[in-house]
Amino acid sequence: MRTIDTRTYIDMLRGLTEEGKEVTLIVAGSSMSPFLIHHRDSICFRKPDRELRRGDMVFYQRADGQYVMHRICRIRQGDYYLIGDAQTEIEGPIKRNQIFALVTQVKRKGKWIRPGDSWWFFFAQIWIRVIPLRRFIIRMYPK
Repeated sequence: MRTIDTRTYIDMLRGLTEEGKEVTLIVAGSSMSPFLIHHRDSICFRKPDRELRRGDMVFYQRADGQYVMHRICRIRQGDYYLIGDAQTEIEGPIKRNQIFALVTQVKRKGKWIRPGDSWWFFFAQIWIRVIPLRRFIIRMYPK
């Protein structure tokens, strides 16, 4: 088995999105829980083909080179502020040129979910508005 560095792998996937391809990746990390679970769920993403908006899940690269997939919670004067679904701290400002991909669908518990589905709507439109309450709600969520 060959092992490659995560950053190298994401660099390659980023290159594919720049070519206009949609790519799939198994979720690693817990910042998007309870919507997406580490090593259980997958995401499909591609280069954005529209204006980004609140509630969108995007892939971006931090100034230190780390790749992250979080949700846009606020856009102010061309800057983006993002947060993971399991988090209560907002990150930003993130510049548009740091964002390279838009999540188009997710495979959650073996089922494909797309914009317009009820779970997608809940996390993009409702969960994003209860950031101060998340800590308490997540404690009650069955794992």
